[in-house]
Amino acid sequence: MDSTAARKPRRGSSKRAGTKAAKAAPSGEPELVQLLTPEGERVEHPDYSIDLSSEELRGLYRDMVLTRRFDAEATTLQRQGELGLWASLLGQEAAQIGSGRATRDDDYVFPTYREHGVAWCRGVDPTNLLGMFRGVNHGGWDPNENNFHLYTIVIGSQALHATGYAMGVAKDGVDSAVIAYFGDGASSQGDVAEAFTFSAVYNAPVVFFCQNNQWAISEPTDRQTRVPLYQRAQGYGFPGVRVDGNDVLAVLAVTKAALDRARAGEGPTLVEAFTYRMGAHTTSDDPTRYRRDEERELWEAKDPILRLRTLMEREGHADEAFFTALEAESDALAKRVRDVVRSMPDPDHMAIFENIYADGHALVDEERAQFAAYQASFAEESR
Repeated sequence: MDSTAARKPRRGSSKRAGTKAAKAAPSGEPELVQLLTPEGERVEHPDYSIDLSSEELRGLYRDMVLTRRFDAEATTLQRQGELGLWASLLGQEAAQIGSGRATRDDDYVFPTYREHGVAWCRGVDPTNLLGMFRGVNHGGWDPNENNFHLYTIVIGSQALHATGYAMGVAKDGVDSAVIAYFGDGASSQGDVAEAFTFSAVYNAPVVFFCQNNQWAISEPTDRQTRVPLYQRAQGYGFPGVRVDGNDVLAVLAVTKAALDRARAGEGPTLVEAFTYRMGAHTTSDDPTRYRRDEERELWEAKDPILRLRTLMEREGHADEAFFTALEAESDALAKRVRDVVRSMPDPDHMAIFENIYADGHALVDEERAQFAAYQASFAEESR
């Protein structure tokens, strides 16, 4: 990522709130914190506000556009056989960019396997995200370089990792916070429930950021809970809030308030970003088997990038030259991603046995020897 994308601009003010959701919502719509409507109109909220400059708005828009282009390129590379699998974030750009830009450099992030936009905000080179999906490494970046942990495939376990890390931060007396990402499906995991318990009891400085994209693979949210997800926090003794996950301004304001609360020693917060997974769960999934086209079309009208562009054009925060230049930058990013992925070297077959135990292990040594003998058998057959 270039230095412009990695740089965190100054963010505007935001107010904190407890478990209040939002002003009265239209009939049939869930109550949530919203500062920018799907039509690109700014609205006020009694508990949250944010004031951003034109440069900051352009920065958020650029983040979302480039993240979406990277994601689309990765999906195409998987379809071409260059990646074994890919988990798309299409439709969730505002949830990830808004929350990612709310973090400070000294905060620590624990992602799942879909937080490509958050990784972008943390300064992780997007091409490093692809090594694991190509099968050439286990992550490809140093977690401590950007305070961004490696992707977690095991559903929900990162919530416990984040809680433990946050408890350590509190004991160290460090003025920083931790944020853990997970989906609506993961909210049903025991690890997440245990993380809620420990974080509440020990007043850990952690924000639990749930991207409710409506579908846990093929299971809808109503199979995960009978109440709004954010309300689960009340049972553990800390606040929860539901935010419009397609409104990058609201996500930024709500996440910033939750992180500030954690840093102030006020404990955890659960943020439910109400959004939608526009694509498949992963490239091995076929969403047409379990959801209707009409549902996707309804959410397309709430597109996070389109609504911010509408605002910027209406209020004069960007001109056509900005959008043209961004399109060229997007094309350049896509080309770089293609070139890097196709030039990734194959890993050493024996590397899988490295860094498992610090002092070695007899069983691992035995398995290494067996695998080495298996690999050598191919060389013998070819002679």
